[in-house]
Amino acid sequence: MKIFSVMWLAGLLASLFPLMSHGQSGQVFSQQPAVQAFIRDMHERHGFDVEHLTKQFAAIRPNGVVLRAIRPPAVPEMQRSWYRYRQRFVTSQRIAGGQRFWTQNESSLKRAEQIYGVPAAVIVAIIGVETEYGQNMGSFGVLEALASLAFNYPPRAEFFRDELEQFLLLARENGISPLAVKGSYAGAIGIPQFMPGSQRRFAVDFDGDDRIDLRNSTVDAIGSVARFLQQHGWQKGAPVAVPAQVQGDPAALLAMGIKPELTVQELAARGVVASADPERPAALIDLVSPETPAEYWLGFDNYYVITRYNRSSFYAMSVFQLAEALRERRAMVSSAR
Repeated sequence: MKIFSVMWLAGLLASLFPLMSHGQSGQVFSQQPAVQAFIRDMHERHGFDVEHLTKQFAAIRPNGVVLRAIRPPAVPEMQRSWYRYRQRFVTSQRIAGGQRFWTQNESSLKRAEQIYGVPAAVIVAIIGVETEYGQNMGSFGVLEALASLAFNYPPRAEFFRDELEQFLLLARENGISPLAVKGSYAGAIGIPQFMPGSQRRFAVDFDGDDRIDLRNSTVDAIGSVARFLQQHGWQKGAPVAVPAQVQGDPAALLAMGIKPELTVQELAARGVVASADPERPAALIDLVSPETPAEYWLGFDNYYVITRYNRSSFYAMSVFQLAEALRERRAMVSSAR
C-alpha cells in the first residue's frame, strides 16, 4: 500500500535536481552509527547475518530526491488544491485504462468482490490512482528510499524504520535481494503500491501459485487491495460519500477529522444538509482549492476505510470519483451493446 501516491513530484524534483536524481550523497549507510545499531538489532531479533546486511547497507547512501519529495510543499504553487489533484487522477486516460483493466481482469475482480465485499470499481480505481494499472510502479531502490527516510528524516523516522525492518523481512521471506526491489520514493511496492508492512499483513496469494507477488501478479494485486479494505472495515453495499451543503461556520465539524462520529441527522442539526440515511455516521469533508470555494461532502465509514490506504481526503475522494466514473462508463458500454 502506498501512503504517498504523488509520484509526479519525485519526477519533478528529479528534473530540478538532476545530479541527485536517484543518486546518493553523504556517508554510506553502513558507516552511520544509527544504521550499525539497526543492523545489530536485526541480528538479535530476527537472526540476520551482520556482515551480509552491512554489505547491503554499504551499497547505498542517503537519496536527496527522496528526502526532498517527502517534505511538505513550501512554495505557494505547491499548496493543496483539490482542483489540481483531481485533474491528475480523474482523467479520461485513467477512465479508459480502467475500462481495459476491468475487462482484462473481470473474473478476478468479480471473485474479489464476492469474497471481500469490495466493489470491482473501487479496486480498479485504487490501482488506477496508485500506478495507472501497473504502468508506473516507481524506479527508486526501496532499500535506499526506506533507509533515507528511516535515518535522515526525523519527523517520521520511527515509521520508516519499522517499514525498513518489514521490508528486509519481506525480502528474506521471498528469497529476493533487497537491493533489487524498485518502488516509490516512500518505499511502496508493486502494482497496488503496498508499504512492506501492509504487504506482510494484508497481501494474499490470489492467483494460487503459492507465492505473493505484487510486482508481477495483477491477480495478487487485485485480491490484496480488496482484502486490505475488507480488513480495515469495508461495509459491503454501503455508500462512500455524498455532496453536502454547509450553513454557517463548519470549522468545529472539520476539526473533528475524517472518521465518522456524528450521524447525518446530528450533522443536519449543525447546518450540514445532505441526502443520506439520517442514522448513518458521517464526517464532514472539505475539498479546498485556492482557485474556487471549498467543496463539501459527507464521508461515511467506507470513505474512512479508503483513507487507511492513503491518509488523505483528496486521495479518498479521487478514488471514489474515479470508481464512480468507471462504473458509469462500464454501465453505459454494456447498455449500448
